[in-house]
Amino acid sequence: MVETLLNALNVRVIGTGQTYLVLSHGFGTDQSAWNRILPYFLSQYKVILYDLVCAGSVNPDYFDFLRYTCLDAYADDLVNILDGLGVESCCFVGHSVSAMIGILAAVRRPELFEKLVLIGASPRFLNDEGYHGGFEEGDIEKVFVAMKENYEAWVCGFAPLAIGADVPVAVQEFSRTLFNMRPDISLFVSQTVFSSDLRDILGLVKAPCWIIQTAKDASVPTSVAAYLRDNLGGRNQVVMLNVEGHMPHLSAPVLLAQHLNRAISSPIDVLH
Repeated sequence: MVETLLNALNVRVIGTGQTYLVLSHGFGTDQSAWNRILPYFLSQYKVILYDLVCAGSVNPDYFDFLRYTCLDAYADDLVNILDGLGVESCCFVGHSVSAMIGILAAVRRPELFEKLVLIGASPRFLNDEGYHGGFEEGDIEKVFVAMKENYEAWVCGFAPLAIGADVPVAVQEFSRTLFNMRPDISLFVSQTVFSSDLRDILGLVKAPCWIIQTAKDASVPTSVAAYLRDNLGGRNQVVMLNVEGHMPHLSAPVLLAQHLNRAISSPIDVLH
């Protein structure tokens, strides 16, 4: 069972360090999203890479529409991967939806996670009373309609918006992995993500968290980073990157790597 999961999700462990570092990608990408980040960490860590089950690099037959109706199933996959590899403790870096998957896993198995680094994270994307998530429900429904009617056209419009910055190679790379996803799976996962609300469990997270947010993100307002800082249960720190876009690992990898290195290697007692 575990061996099947490790193979299905293309799990890799690379690097020569002693400490485990997990890199978990967000919606629309796969583990290749970390390619420009990896060289900075391979000499210091054992880096665990894997693909979310919804990624285009995974056989779509593994995607169970009944099981993956909420993010808990993705957290199960993460925990099972770590258990299958015999990992007792790690530093977890999660982008976007994977940041929330890491939070769920850390609540379930706190001893596994020494530290969480959350990039472009959001516990709820929809606006609510007293909470600005960035989207109204009607706007999201229009996105779903666009995805259903013409997936290719939607990708061509969404990829530049998500990248934000004028980095054509990043737009091209994100478009490639979006096109690799089967459109029905992409739509289903989008609906799952936008219906999620994890605000109530944030206080249960005791691991220290570094919250990395870009200055202008079409998907996550900067106010969400402050909300996470104030509501996560452990010691937390927000780092604002002076760049645009939801995907700094594609558009500004050198800058992000510098901040990741600091977030991962800094002693816990410097987190406030």
